[in-house]
Amino acid sequence: MPSLLIKNGRVIDPSQDLDRVTNVLIEGTRVAAIGVEDFEAATVIDATGKIVTPGLVDMHTELREPGCEEDETIESGTAAALAGGFTSVACIPNTDPPIDTQASVEFVRQKAARARNCHVFVLACVSKNREGQELAEIGSLVESGAVGFTDADRPIHNTELMRRALEYCLMFDVPILNHPEVLELSRDGIMHEGLTSMVLGLTGMPSDAEDVMTARDLRLAEYTGGRLHLMNISSGGSVELIRRFKSRGAGVTAEICPAHFSLTDDTLRTFDANCKVNPPLRSRNHVDACIAGLVDDTIDIITSCHAPRASEKKLQALDRAPFGMVNLETTLSLVIKHLIEPQFLTWPQAIRKMTINPAQALGLSKGTLQVGADADVTIIDPDVRWTVRRDEFHSRSRNTPFEGAELVGRAVRVIVDGEVRFARD
Repeated sequence: MPSLLIKNGRVIDPSQDLDRVTNVLIEGTRVAAIGVEDFEAATVIDATGKIVTPGLVDMHTELREPGCEEDETIESGTAAALAGGFTSVACIPNTDPPIDTQASVEFVRQKAARARNCHVFVLACVSKNREGQELAEIGSLVESGAVGFTDADRPIHNTELMRRALEYCLMFDVPILNHPEVLELSRDGIMHEGLTSMVLGLTGMPSDAEDVMTARDLRLAEYTGGRLHLMNISSGGSVELIRRFKSRGAGVTAEICPAHFSLTDDTLRTFDANCKVNPPLRSRNHVDACIAGLVDDTIDIITSCHAPRASEKKLQALDRAPFGMVNLETTLSLVIKHLIEPQFLTWPQAIRKMTINPAQALGLSKGTLQVGADADVTIIDPDVRWTVRRDEFHSRSRNTPFEGAELVGRAVRVIVDGEVRFARD
């Protein structure tokens, strides 16, 4: 059985409250020991000055295949995930056709297996064809390997359907992931409704559109006892609502992506369509509230919200360009720059939100370096300075607003199932 020794790294594993300089031994596809000394392994990686963590887990990734391969493929998206330090991703079903059958779940799993990059877990549709009218075949989709259910960027506006979905998924112990947005309030919007949208003359998307749906979903989760995960939190109102319901014991998790803690709506003054996302970039008071939610664990999970869009789509006029930005290859560095370096979060706190927390939200046996666990490991150089160059991305799309940005820290080795799948000099 091949062995790999990672020595002298700062090992941070929040699942074990572990943070010390030590060694990690991998035998085959499993973690064999932590703290072992003088073991003669077949392969040795000297991680001096580096941070060694469980493989990063992203529970909100768009891989866009089948049907939108001009944006991304499973192969290119998982290659981008590896380059960003992620060993596991959960892909959302905004594909064409949507992932709402056993065959479509199996298609994604087989394509991911052939790519041999990172692990891919499938999030299937809550409703048939993502139309929000009739529940998908939840039981058969779980049987085929789906780990959760979402209609992706289409909010589940039918309250009865949402309630039934939460209740039904209790039988299978899987979560419902919803994008909180009341379309009647945000439809045709381009950016956050506020002073900047008024100055620019652009149609606004009010934060109330998010808050109202967040409140509904939280109440339904509390009433049903169902597992709710709130996607794409961006407003201070939503953060306060989640905080309140969590204090009452509601079993809800919530995520944020880098766009909503590193950028504000002022960024749209450039009229760069790469800054057009949904939910929109918010004003500074909302960004500060979201960071406060990360600090006190109201927001438990950091995701990439990787949303690749082909260049020709983003080159359209701002009102016609689709929402979305790529983030798999920049998320870790943005967390370091905007959350760790300013001391909002410690390294263990940030790593928890990118490993064990998303793994537990989806019921995955990932995000840990406990002995016997899958040997998925990310080795991070916390000090390396680098410049974002979209032409160097592994993703098929290039829609990033961070082109030319000076960032700090990135993954230098990514190990999946005991095998080094990505290495950066």
